[in-house]
Amino acid sequence: MQRHLISAADLTRDDAVHILDTAEEMARVADRPIKKLPTLRGRTIVNLFFEDSTRTRISFEAAEKRLSADVINFSAKGSSVSKGESLKDTAQTLEAMGVDAVVIRHGASGAPYRLANSGWIDAAVINAGDGTHQHPTQALLDAFTMRRRLIGRDAGLGQDLSGKRITVVGDVLHSRVARSNVDLLHTLGAEVTLVAPPTLVPVGVDSWPCVVSYDLDSTLPKSDAVMMLRVQRERMNAAFFPTEREYSRRYGLDGDRMARLPEHAIVMHPGPMVRGMEITAEVADSDRCTAVEQVANGVSIRMAVLYLLLGGNEPAVTHSRTEEK
Repeated sequence: MQRHLISAADLTRDDAVHILDTAEEMARVADRPIKKLPTLRGRTIVNLFFEDSTRTRISFEAAEKRLSADVINFSAKGSSVSKGESLKDTAQTLEAMGVDAVVIRHGASGAPYRLANSGWIDAAVINAGDGTHQHPTQALLDAFTMRRRLIGRDAGLGQDLSGKRITVVGDVLHSRVARSNVDLLHTLGAEVTLVAPPTLVPVGVDSWPCVVSYDLDSTLPKSDAVMMLRVQRERMNAAFFPTEREYSRRYGLDGDRMARLPEHAIVMHPGPMVRGMEITAEVADSDRCTAVEQVANGVSIRMAVLYLLLGGNEPAVTHSRTEEK
């Protein structure tokens, strides 16, 4: 592993598979009566969130505490940032406190890269989402979920996603999840198709390692997994489609469309879901939808990333003789 995790594109195939395999070990901890490992005892991790978040922030905090790290939660609201303090000054304040890792979410694309390469702070930097750029741990937990569902929990160890066909649907233009997944899934050997209205397809998508389609119905029968993206109204400054009803009619996933998927195919969503917009309640609550699994898997993936960046070379999970029996 490198010192930082800034982009899914930075990971090699071996890096990604190593993280997924380590996350399988971490997932076993959740089955224990005491869900705790001493791996990062004495290490201090700061969750530096300049944007609102529920799933990602709580997921990282749960992962850090399960690894016995000391956790500091920093929110821009109510801090010196709201008074005009710069990222540099915030970073240097954290450096003075002797933190070992910084998990950062920022509204500006490139902020985690700047923090990691500026020399302001001598700590591992993990990108928890920057603008419309990258969200690498989300892509990793999505790949982890796909591997478990499409290959198997034990059969998937050491395996990538070669030959799997993944369809990503919705607001690709504003989605760091889509960008991260395209990068990581391509690295893992999967075939990715993006489906979106023409107005929500980014400029330069021709250079991405994927196929673009504007017709959802034609791609569904060929998909092993369909990932529905939320329409990010908070990032929109124009009308990108006529009405919500029109968007839902052409690009929403309902029961009829789900029936066109192969029997083994799964439906994914990074959350939060807008029911009735990109996905109906019938689909969201079905056994084929992995949204809740993705949240649980996110803790395992983030434990794996933190362990590999900070924990050293010793085994992540030690098994007692009783457990092995």
